[in-house]
Amino acid sequence: MISPTIDPDFSHLLSALDAKRLLQRLNALDSKKTNNHLNAKMKAQLEVLSKQWLQLIRTQQINISSDKPSIDAADENIYDDNEKTATDWLISLFNTLFSEQKVILVRGNGEPEYFPAKDNQPARIEFAHGFFQSALHECSHWSLAGKERRSLSDFGYWYAPDGRTAAQQQAFERVEIKPQALECLFSLACGRNFRVSQDNLFANFDTSGSTFAHDVCQQAKEYIVDPQTLPRDAKTLLQALLSICSSD
Repeated sequence: MISPTIDPDFSHLLSALDAKRLLQRLNALDSKKTNNHLNAKMKAQLEVLSKQWLQLIRTQQINISSDKPSIDAADENIYDDNEKTATDWLISLFNTLFSEQKVILVRGNGEPEYFPAKDNQPARIEFAHGFFQSALHECSHWSLAGKERRSLSDFGYWYAPDGRTAAQQQAFERVEIKPQALECLFSLACGRNFRVSQDNLFANFDTSGSTFAHDVCQQAKEYIVDPQTLPRDAKTLLQALLSICSSD
């Protein structure tokens, strides 16, 4: 039995071969839809985004291959620029894929928040501080939310800030298993590392017995084994990320 204090290695969940097989299964599921055709404009936009991703990866590889012995301010600026470019790319991808659903992914200046559509304005998914990982996390929550919850601010979620009680933390972790499992798959699909977030840095109780990381890992495995169980919009985003970011 694995101790709950030892976090699973999420990087091993989706090898290159696993990613290829998962994409094939998602493509097969997509082919069964009666309305799975992409219009010419969207196809053209996705082709542009695919080229942009390849260019971004090439730029990152050039920067990583530098023989500098240490990181200086210039290197940090390059990293920040790369992250901003990657985040811009993700925003464009999401807004292209879901343009017909009257929802947009946007940078937020503070904490993440979801604003439902109102007065002919699209719904807004604002992610925290412009962070790429936060964008993936908020996309996960949106993917899981049904029509009713998408009509509510912050999807109608209860949220207690950092410093939660043990009972509040358990409630938080229960509702975060599926969102973080999706975030995990989205992250791995675009070649990024993933770590669970218990989002409770100031807990005044022992969290070492939590099985949260293993629960998230198990849910991600179940999605990989049976992608049919993925929420509809999560399938769409994951399929696009795998097709663009994980293809040879």
